[in-house]
Amino acid sequence: MITSPQPDASSKSGKLDIVIVNWNSGERLRHCLDALLASPEDVACIGKLIIVDNASTDGSAELHDFVDALPLHIVSNQTNRGFAAACNQGAAMGTAGALLFMNPDVRICPGAVTKSVDFVFAEPRARVGAVGVKLIGDGGLTQRSCARFPTSWRLVAQSLFLDRLAPALVQPHFMLEWDHETTREVDQVMGAFLMMPRSVFEKIGGFDERFFVYFEDVDLCLRLRQAGWSVMHMAEAKAIHEGQGTTRAIRDIRLFYSWRARLLYAAKHFSRGGLLACLLATLLIEPPLRVVAALAQGSGKEARCVTSAYRLLLAALPRLSLFRHA
Repeated sequence: MITSPQPDASSKSGKLDIVIVNWNSGERLRHCLDALLASPEDVACIGKLIIVDNASTDGSAELHDFVDALPLHIVSNQTNRGFAAACNQGAAMGTAGALLFMNPDVRICPGAVTKSVDFVFAEPRARVGAVGVKLIGDGGLTQRSCARFPTSWRLVAQSLFLDRLAPALVQPHFMLEWDHETTREVDQVMGAFLMMPRSVFEKIGGFDERFFVYFEDVDLCLRLRQAGWSVMHMAEAKAIHEGQGTTRAIRDIRLFYSWRARLLYAAKHFSRGGLLACLLATLLIEPPLRVVAALAQGSGKEARCVTSAYRLLLAALPRLSLFRHA
């Protein structure tokens, strides 16, 4: 694959392509673009702003009133290709030296884009492979968005909810013990705002499209670290992040894809023994625990969501060919 040249550090104009994957995001995507427009210095950085719409049915990709104000390019997929595939599709349309993958439910604060671009290319010897910014919830609290790389033991323990029941023994996936108010190297930054040099993205092969949604950012950051690049959380830049904006109404589908992605990640990065442990925990332990917990809380609806997700997972298992990838 031919890699792109490094951008000209003397000018920020067109240094960055932004890729936003949209699926029925409602007004969130418009709010995302409005936030960009409110920061002219950030808009000046953008070469292309690429919206990849995954067969939305809510009209959220009808953005004609933004065409004159932003370097907007809209791709309309006839089917939902998934997040990872759509990110790769959007990235292939640009040529700028940096790429920013951003969710529709993110609203940047002024200067977040320019600060991130400067950080990525400030010191080539630092080998910065990816940068995430401080994400803030609508309530104003800083989100604990950086995470640890999963291990087979940690995923099994999380299936048993031990990270919640015994946090002193099992560290949670997200770095809850750190306030995210300082800049530091981490294992993983969230894909809601993930910036990286295009040349690095191309060298590691982009997102693994087997991950329809979830774990694709974890997998990408792990491959970056394995290739000798750093993953950085930058606290000096920030953005508002709603979180679960487009999947909140489809809890069963969300849980299914989370389980599916977990098993794919285990098959790709763990030993066969680790994969088997994750399979047993995901198929035999976690679903009944979730159903019991839901019923104990009087939520028959939640119990039905878990049952629906479990049925979807069982139906999908034969197509995943997990042990072939282990």
